[in-house]
Amino acid sequence: MTHVVTESCIKCRYTDCVDVCPVDCFKMGPNFLVIDPDECIDCAVCIPECPVNAIYAEEDVPPDQLEFVMLNRELAKAWPIISKRVASAPDADEWATVVVKKQHLDRG
Repeated sequence: MTHVVTESCIKCRYTDCVDVCPVDCFKMGPNFLVIDPDECIDCAVCIPECPVNAIYAEEDVPPDQLEFVMLNRELAKAWPIISKRVASAPDADEWATVVVKKQHLDRG
């Protein structure tokens, strides 16, 4: 099993979760993070660190977010590893409460 970053992360890209990951499974795109399912060891330490509750165990991903399981897998192949916290998006706090934002995902 793996963990999945969902829609809430888009345009926020807080990286608190990255700091606690013991295996560097996060990958960073222009305005979103993903978890590489081939690297994730299912430790779950990232879940409580996410300030926008965007990370779920794969089996707990809400039905309306299931497309993010494949999206994490796909984008993890294209994006670089991030292994430590970096600044969030400049307007992250404004986007943190926006619910529907899939259309803003930048695949870079």
